[in-house]
Amino acid sequence: MYKVSEFSEMTGLSKETLRYYAEVKLMEPAYIDPKNNYRYYDDGSYFLAVLLMKLRSFGFTIQEMILVMEDESFAHLEDLLIQKKEAIKLQIEELQQKTEEIDAFLASGMEEEQ
Repeated sequence: MYKVSEFSEMTGLSKETLRYYAEVKLMEPAYIDPKNNYRYYDDGSYFLAVLLMKLRSFGFTIQEMILVMEDESFAHLEDLLIQKKEAIKLQIEELQQKTEEIDAFLASGMEEEQ
């Protein structure tokens, strides 16, 4: 079992993030000492923390991460990842189009100056 400070250091998740994840039932401590309310995490918690950090890095919202955690079999995780990938591809296309529009706008301004 790991104390919150140890677990925070191991995972890179702040104590506040761990507290928030517990509050929204995303990742609860493995054990809470009834005497002092200290929270403890275990190796299973570590696996979940790594998964949550990876999902966040992919742009998953808290609500999407809760859906993943509620599906304990992770049966729909692949579908969600594919959907997220497609959304990212669309964002890339939209951003590429915006950069092209900016280039065209800049080019038209340059032509007017000459």
